[in-house]
Amino acid sequence: MSSSAYRRADTTHPLRRTRGDLLATATITAISLLAIGGAVVTAPVNSVTHEPAAQPAVIDEEFTQAPSGLAEVFRAEDVSLPGVHRPVIAKGLVMTTDGHELTALDPRGKEVFRYGRADREVCSLATAWESVVIGYRSGFGCGEFTRLHATSGEYAATRAAINSEVPLTISSNDRVGTVSADRVELWRSDLVRTSEYGEVPAPQEPDLQPHPGCEITSALTRTELLAVTEVCSEGAFLRLQDTAPEDSREPEISASVPLDSADARLVAVGEDAAAVYYGSRLRSFSDDGVELYSQNVPTADLLEDAAGAFVPATADLPHNMSFFDGERLYLLSPTDLSVDGVLEDVLGTGAAIGDELLVPVADGIAVIDAVTLQPVRKLPVDRDDYDGEVHVALAGETVVEKRGDTVVGLA
Repeated sequence: MSSSAYRRADTTHPLRRTRGDLLATATITAISLLAIGGAVVTAPVNSVTHEPAAQPAVIDEEFTQAPSGLAEVFRAEDVSLPGVHRPVIAKGLVMTTDGHELTALDPRGKEVFRYGRADREVCSLATAWESVVIGYRSGFGCGEFTRLHATSGEYAATRAAINSEVPLTISSNDRVGTVSADRVELWRSDLVRTSEYGEVPAPQEPDLQPHPGCEITSALTRTELLAVTEVCSEGAFLRLQDTAPEDSREPEISASVPLDSADARLVAVGEDAAAVYYGSRLRSFSDDGVELYSQNVPTADLLEDAAGAFVPATADLPHNMSFFDGERLYLLSPTDLSVDGVLEDVLGTGAAIGDELLVPVADGIAVIDAVTLQPVRKLPVDRDDYDGEVHVALAGETVVEKRGDTVVGLA
């Protein structure tokens, strides 16, 4: 047989491509590009607005004495969030939200930075560690949190985890977290969880939670103490526990105090004590469960809408911790949380400048001697037709009022 019958195929020329081949290739390429482009457009990162400050803001000015008069210098939308009563202020900047975006304003109302999610609703806002922590509602509850440096808006930390749909915000200088009827969580500065208490979805190990099936009614935290009230089948209890147990999944409870009313709610927490309010009675306990103080108090509307979890309107003052019962402001001793004084006919929590308190009242802000609790003078403020609660805080040399879904700067 001729050797030509076994000649190797010629591979030096490419296979012939028809016009149909070219059209098919072009169609597949176009579809692939559209799919990639669609994924990019719909990716979460494309719904984020992040405009940090060009330079970190420095707010050096502070009040040295109470002002002699006040006039409005700015007004901004600030949607009310569960458990957030007062203006949210960090490093002299006012943190506001329209429900999707966070905007940081300087004491004169000028924007410093902005952060937002067009596809998410804001569900939590707090300050700690010279930062602001904002939470967004996602497909697994109020579970996406971002920590931003307060003066610049630069990223500091993030977390994403299953959470309740509408939790309340709790925070201290050391911890930020959320509370709902089923669970309490606390996080440290990198937003890693340090403590959880209550019902845990899909627990990795069973029997780590000591009181499953109870309904949490309130929680507050300070330094190393987490205080929780809850209602269980056997009654109501105050649970006093560590903010950072050895295993964050397993609470370390120092005391469980039986309470004689399911309506009891926390209104103050110190470094080693907690106070509960019954509507007509105030009691405080040490972190080992010993009763420190008990007093009958006037009834108020504080607990009228307190179904489920509850976080009170509180403010730290130089000589006292305070809480607002809807009609009056209680000033508590920081050691045993006993009542040092009561300010009647006020609209919310106040702030301090030196030895004077600034407390919102009808038609203005009352300046009150912090020692004698006697009124010094009244600073008129025109609030138009607004007649709800007013909570006061300070940003630089500006008095900031929180009025429902609005913050107003006065100077």
